[in-house]
Amino acid sequence: MVKMTRSKTFQAYLPSCHRTYSCIHCRAHLANHDELISKSFQGSQGRAYLFNSVVNVGCGLHAVADIYCENCKTTLGWKYEHAFESSQKYKEGKYIIELAHMIKDNGWD
Repeated sequence: MVKMTRSKTFQAYLPSCHRTYSCIHCRAHLANHDELISKSFQGSQGRAYLFNSVVNVGCGLHAVADIYCENCKTTLGWKYEHAFESSQKYKEGKYIIELAHMIKDNGWD
């Protein structure tokens, strides 16, 4: 008899010496504070942050793609795959994560 088990998704960990943002649902690391570009975005569930790079997220294949926590599969925000207006090109390849899905970890006072 062969027993089938679900393999655990690899989870990246950010250095504990940096302030980090984590998934509020499962505490998987999402971004280093140094990757934060802007706090002035609005998501479907309220305020959201724009990050240069993130970890432990997956996304679909669209001009704007939903991103989700690789650990618990919760939708966190979106990634800008392609900007059609020249004034918005700076967003390409960047990530928006809604504050409703993040918690601050490591070194926040």
